[in-house]
Amino acid sequence: MDWPHDPDGEKGSEGRRKYGHAVIAKKVDEEEDFPLSTAEFVEEYGDHPVRLDYERVVSVAEIFEHVEGEEFEDFVSFHKAVGKAMRENGYWFYEGAEEFADAPEA
Repeated sequence: MDWPHDPDGEKGSEGRRKYGHAVIAKKVDEEEDFPLSTAEFVEEYGDHPVRLDYERVVSVAEIFEHVEGEEFEDFVSFHKAVGKAMRENGYWFYEGAEEFADAPEA
């Protein structure tokens, strides 16, 4: 696929130092972007690449096909919805992720 920028460059995963959820989180300003519209986010960033692991890159739009919610009030609710969608649909490669996702909240 032709990406609007290199998925491993500074606009992508910072030279492959950031993967998956971290790449998406970088696109959001916690102070300025909320409430955040899912449709507007996908319109702006949908064609951007997200490196999932050392060999797989998908678009933001592909991940957001599985994100539930039309709008998010804050950064935490956004992160939870994106993380849930990624784990449940094979976009989360971290070993043991289910242990953290199912852990009781403090």
